[in-house]
Amino acid sequence: MVVVVQIHCASPLEARSIAAALLEQKLVACATIGAEVQSHYRWRGKLEESCETPLTLKTIADRLPAVEAAIRRLHSYETPEIIATPVVGGSAEYLAWVETSLE
Repeated sequence: MVVVVQIHCASPLEARSIAAALLEQKLVACATIGAEVQSHYRWRGKLEESCETPLTLKTIADRLPAVEAAIRRLHSYETPEIIATPVVGGSAEYLAWVETSLE
């Protein structure tokens, strides 16, 4: 099953570094780096805000444990956001490409 993993990085450089590592290790088929966003959140009892770079990763469910471990190793945050969403539909050709890219 194809899965989309969403994370946010401290900078575009960090996003590129994580994307490159995951692609090189064949843990993801595609990484999309978005434009910087401003995040507002509660951390350790305080309201915080920071600029972050979104990174969307396309992979398969079997690779999720390795993807998560790699993100935790490469990411600068103590508790990085790692949200995985199963893809329940979409272009059959694209979904097949994601799966065959990781063989």
